[in-house]
Amino acid sequence: MPKFSDWLNDINYTVVHGNPDKVEVSEVVFDSRKAAPETVFVCMKGANVDSHSFLPEVIRQGASAIVVEEEPEKLPVSLEDLPDGVALIRVDSAREALAKLSAARFGYPAREMTVIAVTGTKGKTTTAHMIRSILETAGKRCGIIGTTGVEYCGRHFETKNTTPESYDLHSYFRKMRDAGCEYLVMEASSQGFKLHRTDGIQFDYGIFTNIEPDHIGPNEHKDFAEYKYYKSMIFRQSKVGLLNLDADYADELLQNAPCKMYTFALDRTADFMGSSIEHVHTDQFTGVEFQVRGRNRLQLDVKLDLPGRYNVYNAMAAISVCSLIGIDSHRILEAMRYVKVDGRVEIAFKNSRMTVIVDYAHNAMAMENLLSTLRAYHPKRLVVVFGCGGNRSKERRYGMGETAAKMADLSILTADNSRYEKTEDIINDIKSTLVPAGGKYVEVPDRREAIQYAMTHAEDGDMIAVIGKGHEDYNEVNGVRTHFLDREVIEETARQFGL
Repeated sequence: MPKFSDWLNDINYTVVHGNPDKVEVSEVVFDSRKAAPETVFVCMKGANVDSHSFLPEVIRQGASAIVVEEEPEKLPVSLEDLPDGVALIRVDSAREALAKLSAARFGYPAREMTVIAVTGTKGKTTTAHMIRSILETAGKRCGIIGTTGVEYCGRHFETKNTTPESYDLHSYFRKMRDAGCEYLVMEASSQGFKLHRTDGIQFDYGIFTNIEPDHIGPNEHKDFAEYKYYKSMIFRQSKVGLLNLDADYADELLQNAPCKMYTFALDRTADFMGSSIEHVHTDQFTGVEFQVRGRNRLQLDVKLDLPGRYNVYNAMAAISVCSLIGIDSHRILEAMRYVKVDGRVEIAFKNSRMTVIVDYAHNAMAMENLLSTLRAYHPKRLVVVFGCGGNRSKERRYGMGETAAKMADLSILTADNSRYEKTEDIINDIKSTLVPAGGKYVEVPDRREAIQYAMTHAEDGDMIAVIGKGHEDYNEVNGVRTHFLDREVIEETARQFGL
């Protein structure tokens, strides 16, 4: 069994009580209810709870080692009351310590794989899935962690956050490596960096897709400057960086990056360049065709079965990093042709009359990006089915209502996780900006019926975008979640009505 000191190699700390060299440990915990002999308990200060207050309980339960941030005189126990065999250390950041202790506890599994991290306001999920698709097409075993959960070797686990807590990350890393994964692709969120969830991980490749004002508020980032700072941290933790040179602030990020950098772009001269973009829409295919030229004499004519210019950027990121890794061009092309990402511009149904797309767009910015993308395919009508989440900022409702009025031919207003609000009240908030802007709409509060209405009233050449939930497989009302997946309802509707 390891000594506590064995897990402290990467941590700056001060010994307050006991001797870490003489304490045996087998587990790291940060929930006081799990404190027990042979555990290291890490005290952390959260938004609502400071677990330093649980120290008396943790000591009674027999924790062998304790990590604190507070000065000894501010702790709720005196050092004289600590058992002789307990080691207590003080650190500047308990979250950083938790991350590095977790890495040590699981034997530094990230060091045993090629780790590719993706950050950006948009495109993280799609880019990560594209990279995994290329690697697996090339015969590599690859795990993925992000918004849609954790997946490896046919296993799937739901997660609460895009970038899970550090202990959970390293636990998954170890499971992936033990299952034979050579590669790991993960979404690295700004909150993940801010809350030290990725501390102690050195990414082999770090990808920056883009940045726009988002996630700014009381429980996220205080302002855009902070948001940008934490996004840029990906390059501080990467051996090699890959940057979208067309993105806002790209020159600043490139100039300040501390690692070896490569770039990709559509508009500027970069290491990897995309060109000759064609939007293709047939009965069998809705996507883009484009060319890629780049380092190591890379020349590809790509056919991507996902629509939109922004998916070309996502594909450029995936193609560039896989080319740097050394993946064969034929495997890259094969993967791009058949890549699918649940709930991300996902074509859920298609026939000669209509194309029905599911997407996660749940704010005005994402909605505008999606609808402008679909406009490029010249649909007869662009129909959007959407609502807004309850107990969330009303600004999102106003923004989406205004965007729908401006960009959709018809809006079908419905439920989307109404939580503890009435769906009708949420719809009225959306209408408060949609109606004055001249938007055409119908109200169908039941989401299943709204999807059915859209599909059974489709006109030849329509594109129907069902947005807001994407990959989510539930509907939440009054604290209760029931199973609901847009794609399944679309498929059921097609069968039920013989479409």
